[in-house]
Amino acid sequence: MCNFPLFVPQQVFSLIEKSWSGSSVQFAWQKTLGNFLAVTGGDRTVSIFDRHGQKINEITLPGNCVTLDWDKDGDTLAIITDKSSAIYLWDANTNKTSQLDSGMRDAMSFLLWSRVGSLLAIGTTKGNLLIYNRQTSRKIPVLGKHTKRITCGCWSTENLLALGGEDKMITISNQEGDTIRQTSVNSEPSDMQFSVMKTDERVSTRESTVSVVVGKKTLFLFNLNDPDNPIDLKFQQSYGSIVTYRWYGDGYIMIGFSRGCFVVISTHIREIGQEIFQAHNHKDNLTSIAISQSLNKAASCGDNCIKIHDLSDLREMYAIINLDDENKGVEQLAWTDDGQLLAVSTRRASLHVFLTKLPILGDACSTRIAYLTSLLEVTIANHVEGELPVTVSVEVEPSFVAIGVYHLAVGMNNRAWFYALGENNVKKLKDVEYLGTVANMHLNSDYAAALFEGKVQLHMIESEGLDAQEERETRLFPADDDKCRILCHALTGDFLIYGTDTGVIHYFYIEDWQYVNEYRHPVGVRKIFPDPNGTRLAFIDEKSDGFVYCPVSDRLYEIPNFSPTIKGILWENWPMDKGVFVAYDDDKAYTYVFHKDAIQGSKVILAGGTDVPFSHKPLLLYNGELTCQTQSGKTNNIYLSTHSFLGNLKDFGPNELVEMLTQTLMLKRFSEAWEICRLLNDPSGWNELAKACLYHMEVDFAIRVYRTFGNAGMVMSLEQIKGIEDHNLLAGHLAMFTGDFNLAQDLYLASSRPTAALEMRKDLQHWDSALQLAKRLAPDQIPFISKEYAMQLEFTGDYINALVHYEKGITKDNKYQEHDEACLAGIAQMSIRTGDIRRGVNQAIKHPSRLLKRDCGTILESMKQFSEAAQLYEKGQYYDKAASVYIRCKNWAKVGELLSYVSSPKIHLQYAKAKEADGSYKEAVMAYENAKQWDSVIRLYLDHLNNPEKAVNVVRETQSLDGAKMVARFFLKLGDYGSAIQFLVMSKCNNEAFTLAQQHNKMEIYADIISSENTSDEDYQSIALYFEGEKKHFQAGKFFLLCGQYARALKHFIKSPNTEDNLSIEMAIETVGQAKDEALTNQLIDYLMGESDGMPKDAKYLFRLYMALKQYREAARTAIIIAREEQCSGNYRNAHDVLFSMYSELKTQKIKIPSEMATNLMILHSYILVKAHVKRGDHMKGARMLIRVANNISKFPSHIVPILTSTVIECHRAGLKNSAFNFAAMLMRPEYRNKIDPKYKKKIEAMVR
Repeated sequence: MCNFPLFVPQQVFSLIEKSWSGSSVQFAWQKTLGNFLAVTGGDRTVSIFDRHGQKINEITLPGNCVTLDWDKDGDTLAIITDKSSAIYLWDANTNKTSQLDSGMRDAMSFLLWSRVGSLLAIGTTKGNLLIYNRQTSRKIPVLGKHTKRITCGCWSTENLLALGGEDKMITISNQEGDTIRQTSVNSEPSDMQFSVMKTDERVSTRESTVSVVVGKKTLFLFNLNDPDNPIDLKFQQSYGSIVTYRWYGDGYIMIGFSRGCFVVISTHIREIGQEIFQAHNHKDNLTSIAISQSLNKAASCGDNCIKIHDLSDLREMYAIINLDDENKGVEQLAWTDDGQLLAVSTRRASLHVFLTKLPILGDACSTRIAYLTSLLEVTIANHVEGELPVTVSVEVEPSFVAIGVYHLAVGMNNRAWFYALGENNVKKLKDVEYLGTVANMHLNSDYAAALFEGKVQLHMIESEGLDAQEERETRLFPADDDKCRILCHALTGDFLIYGTDTGVIHYFYIEDWQYVNEYRHPVGVRKIFPDPNGTRLAFIDEKSDGFVYCPVSDRLYEIPNFSPTIKGILWENWPMDKGVFVAYDDDKAYTYVFHKDAIQGSKVILAGGTDVPFSHKPLLLYNGELTCQTQSGKTNNIYLSTHSFLGNLKDFGPNELVEMLTQTLMLKRFSEAWEICRLLNDPSGWNELAKACLYHMEVDFAIRVYRTFGNAGMVMSLEQIKGIEDHNLLAGHLAMFTGDFNLAQDLYLASSRPTAALEMRKDLQHWDSALQLAKRLAPDQIPFISKEYAMQLEFTGDYINALVHYEKGITKDNKYQEHDEACLAGIAQMSIRTGDIRRGVNQAIKHPSRLLKRDCGTILESMKQFSEAAQLYEKGQYYDKAASVYIRCKNWAKVGELLSYVSSPKIHLQYAKAKEADGSYKEAVMAYENAKQWDSVIRLYLDHLNNPEKAVNVVRETQSLDGAKMVARFFLKLGDYGSAIQFLVMSKCNNEAFTLAQQHNKMEIYADIISSENTSDEDYQSIALYFEGEKKHFQAGKFFLLCGQYARALKHFIKSPNTEDNLSIEMAIETVGQAKDEALTNQLIDYLMGESDGMPKDAKYLFRLYMALKQYREAARTAIIIAREEQCSGNYRNAHDVLFSMYSELKTQKIKIPSEMATNLMILHSYILVKAHVKRGDHMKGARMLIRVANNISKFPSHIVPILTSTVIECHRAGLKNSAFNFAAMLMRPEYRNKIDPKYKKKIEAMVR
């Protein structure tokens, strides 16, 4: 996570000489070192400047400079002029100028040093060539190389010289000047370069291609190996003319065009001439391009600005330099070889030098950093504590920088300058010279330690001048007698630490001024990096392996997955994040964490990697933020990918939060992990956090987490152990909670309570391990563990070892009787399992346990040892099992003895079968009955014991279908078809029963039986059809009614001859009632009215019909008629019943009751109640009832006189004399007088008188 602002290069200096005005400025950087810049204008001088813009020398020439060039090492500058045939040579080491006579008569036009040797090529205006060897001072003149002026040329790495001239020829010569190739072009060549062109064939590193711009329009590629096929690349006219071009990378060419474009093409044979990239960098014109391979940058200039691109991604603009004062525009552009300085000349005859790359020099002390921001400027910053940056101007371009608590040191070679840091200012203190070139330096609050030539000098920065302190002012390490070389050193607040080529790391305690610790490593120690307190030290050895060393415990921990390219290590300066550090190389920073208090012991883990941008050097790590120094003299902050959780957590989705949780747990950032778990609200997240707390022995935090997601068991377990001070014991408990039992055992054994290991193994039922531990820790536990182990072995089928451990488990101590009995039981079972049956059986018989006898019996039974198994079952009172096994060995006598105790039907059945086979049928029947095998009981009663009554009783009781079939067959044999039919129906063989009934004319019996069963309509129909065929109308009707064929049923009931009880009419009424069919109802009414046969039927049937049809009003009318007839006939009870049933039905149906019916029913009811009242002796009520009847005497024509007589007598008895007199007078009428019972006649007459 990093962002790159556009880099603005600093301007180092500008050169504007009045004498240059009006002419074009030429310049050339010293090759390799880039310390000098040679500049010339139109003033017949060449000025030499250093890299800070100071003029070193000025070379006066007889004429204007034509061209100048530095040799490959930058030692010699060669210059040619238009007015002299001499070559001017300036020596950079001596600052002296010398002249070389070319011996040529014509003016010189071209000059170029070889790229690999000390050869100098000089060309003239007439096409002649001179090759000068600076080393041997040999000159080789070559006349007529070209016919006209030589204008351009280049050397190859094989010292081939290519030249181009105004004669439109290109020649290739060797270092002796001999032409080995030549070709002509169609316009004037310029800007010639040698390069390697890529082909599909094997890669050649020889520079065999000459590229040259022809006529400013085309790029001509001439391959020395294929001279007949040169390549001519043409470009769009809109680009303008070619200004210049540069080869770079893997066969790519960058070409600048006059109209402001630059284009990148490939020379790969497959894509030759193809435009890879194109940018319109400048609005009006482009004048030059430059490429720095060491910076990996390309620059173009035009108009009044310079644009710098990154070669790895040309679309990315690295920097823009605007030259606002240069309104005439810019001309040429050139970089130093190291890419630090970029010079540009302008049409105003000025020259500007910019800093594009600084030496990356920087240092950090706690959260304060010091870094080079310009060649002669150091900036001190502390962005963590919010201090404002302070810049310090230094005297020399430093090669090292060191920052301390109160001081800054910069230096080069063997000198260092010290500055004191005040609150608002920086004061120069002093400079110190050392005995050798200082490689690097470290400072603390009081001391400086400089490493040079295998030694470290420790000295006070500001000596206090006290005599007592003199010996402490300075000291040189190592001592003279120590032959080692110091390769690296570091200075903390208290210690000087250094590592040597012999692999020794020394700790020198400054306060006591003596060594306090040393660690010997097998190979040399190359770099060391102590943490801020000096309590841990990361180091890299000669094999490029990384380690963390803890001097307190003298323990070494390897850094895993440590890349051999690692340049340095930075420890986390955030006080809460101890143990985190990053190891970085050019491309990546790897985050590591040193887990000190983990249950598995201390170790270093790799948490992740973060990409480091190009040429960024990490200086400081603070809370996951890596402060890096860049080539531009600025700092840039990168956030480590392992610390992505430091953002706003609410912005992330669940998947990202899960990844962040993993990061926080690796880095032991439990508070942040808590927040993530709260947002995720997922039990698995809380569980991961809790596990990590256990792993890092953070018991209190783990309790808090487990409490949050409701794991009460873990909370209680952790509460019990949280006060334990013994580190190993606590770690052992936590390892056990996390399921790492082997580690837990090792930790317990190393703790103050080793028996905890035994307890754990017992709880886990790891009896084998527990037994080994018990031998050492608790021998008295061996019998009990042996028993448990034996049980486990028995379960897994290892009976031999189980027997051995059961035997070891016997204590012979009465206190543990139950335990011993369990062991003896085990011995009995294992003896049987291992084949020692006699011992096992005896042991089982002696043992008090019934269960053991059963278990041993089961084992023996599975081993087919039946007699022993049965014996044990019997002894254990498992009679069912015993009998079963006795049956298997055919010991029927024993089975018989046990039968009274046996409850299992299966055994009774087996015994019954055996007895039946022997012919003992009575015993077999009893056994079958006990086994509830009723079919077999019935079979034996019928077939062998000839007792059909019993068989029939059993069938009736048990409703056995098969039994019923057997009984039916038995009766069939005897010819008792009725019984046979009955039992066939019982056995659900209705078809057979029907056929039998048909054959033997027993259909009535079949019909009676079947109508009492749950029978199907088909069966009823078949019976009905049978009776129909036999002309038995009543039975046919009855069965048609049962199967729901109402029309046919009614037809047969009407045809049926009338009997006394008129059952067929009753059935017809029932049929119509069920059918609810108007046509059938009308048919029956016609029949009852006598319309079909002229014989009306009793009205009561019509009443019943209406009732069946629920036609209550018609029924009521009919009921009144019937009651009247019955009353006239003297059948008062019948009349009452008809009316009362009708009255009740109408009430139920909530239909209004006719008044005539109500009156009649009241009178009849009163008549019927008389008897009851008289019987009870209640004469008053009887009299009242009779008065009501007598008042309606006309309704009782058959019994007028007896009723009136009874009325008179009851009224007389009740004292109702007036009523008695009135009714007596009525009796005295002539029509009744003679009919009075003689018994009462006199009394009545007397009453009337």
